[in-house]
Amino acid sequence: MIMAFSYNNTFKVNSSIKKGPSYVSSDNSHNHFNPLLSFLKPNIKGIPQLSFQIDDVPKTIKNTFSKLLDVFVDSFFEFIDKPLLSSQSNFGPVEELGEAIAVSSIHGHIPSDFPEGVYIRNGPNPLFGGLKSTKSIFGRSSHIWVEGEGMLHALYFQKSSNHGTWTVIYNNKHVQTETYNLEKQRNKPLFLPAIEGNSLAILSAYLFNWLRSGKVNKYISNTNVFEHSGKFYSIAESDMPQEIDILSLKTLKNWDLSAAWNRPFTSHPKKAPSTGELVTFGVEPTKPFLVVGIISADGKKLVHKVDLKLNRCSLVHDIGVTQRYNVIMDFPLTIDLNRLIRGGPLIKYNKKEYAKIGVMPRYGNANSIKWFEVEPNCTFHIINSFEEGDEVVVRGCRSLDSLIPEPDLSSNEFKCFSRCHEWRLNMQTGEVKEKDLCNDKAVYMDFPIIHENFVGIKNRYAYIQVVDPISSSTQERQR
Repeated sequence: MIMAFSYNNTFKVNSSIKKGPSYVSSDNSHNHFNPLLSFLKPNIKGIPQLSFQIDDVPKTIKNTFSKLLDVFVDSFFEFIDKPLLSSQSNFGPVEELGEAIAVSSIHGHIPSDFPEGVYIRNGPNPLFGGLKSTKSIFGRSSHIWVEGEGMLHALYFQKSSNHGTWTVIYNNKHVQTETYNLEKQRNKPLFLPAIEGNSLAILSAYLFNWLRSGKVNKYISNTNVFEHSGKFYSIAESDMPQEIDILSLKTLKNWDLSAAWNRPFTSHPKKAPSTGELVTFGVEPTKPFLVVGIISADGKKLVHKVDLKLNRCSLVHDIGVTQRYNVIMDFPLTIDLNRLIRGGPLIKYNKKEYAKIGVMPRYGNANSIKWFEVEPNCTFHIINSFEEGDEVVVRGCRSLDSLIPEPDLSSNEFKCFSRCHEWRLNMQTGEVKEKDLCNDKAVYMDFPIIHENFVGIKNRYAYIQVVDPISSSTQERQR
């Protein structure tokens, strides 16, 4: 989410970065792939590839092939609506308004010194009635709760110059990704669910999705809205960001950054203090598993790109920055294609495996990272990170189990819900100090945000959503 206001915030910090970036050259392999599904992309080393492009096939043959595929999928795959439990009603989709409406009822009051501007966020809003599962001769597969086409929701705050009264306008609109437009044109589901379910069902979903659309899964753009160099983007880490107009909510285009960045893009890139460069990364289930990139402050160049040479595909969701470093989370929530092929889950959290935090010089490489082993955990969101003496301090929302692919809510331990946690990583001694910032209070929180001018430097305040574990874990038994 992002708030864009009409006032101008500036906060300057002297940089102690000594090593500069090396500009990354482009190549001709410019494709973006879902991090869960990229093993189906063309030109994988060691696997023979067809030497023709689909566009080279005569149109009549293509149309006939497409119709036969549709008949096969329609005959052998049954789409089923995933039911919403009463405790999950807030996950239900809403309709596009078509045009903005005035908010007629406001509880409380808007402070007189509140700035004019727009508050905008995105979130999942599935097409065709909700999330789906499928049943076929290959087994079952289903969407998970974080899927669903992205929808932008915006509140516009306008103040009358004469009377000081407020007008609040609301609007919403789907992010029109390429795959969203494909399904809207068909007016029915095109993509088979491809994350959770029977191994063979997931693998067949990848294949038929690719054959029917040229994509192995949807580009959902439903996780975050961020700004860089005066432009605004909607993003989910299965693809590149989509540039949006925050006034009309129109989708403008994909951020066509550079042919050298041929992989997905994190949902939570961070601006480096003082330089304004954007630090990002992309995760894929085949090597290289995690690549870090740095984008120039003007958004026009990829100035640094490096493979961190991880030995597993951790489902990393966020990255931290300090004045001199990038902070990498490597925890045991993994995507494993070999496990899937052997009949296991595509995504799995294993509390018996290791967890590490890496501190990397801004323009460093895999050999320059200092790794710190920490207690096994699952941390999707970093609150902030900063340097303090010899230590790099990392604060985040840490849980002892994972909400993805689906949370285990069968006990009252609430291990999948996160609490505010701090790691102090001593760059000189290698010592790690950990503590729960909530002390003994049973407070579960996630989805943090801080003032953007304090990203990467020491801050006092963070704003975090409090989770009610009792309400969130209320379930009716499904048959």
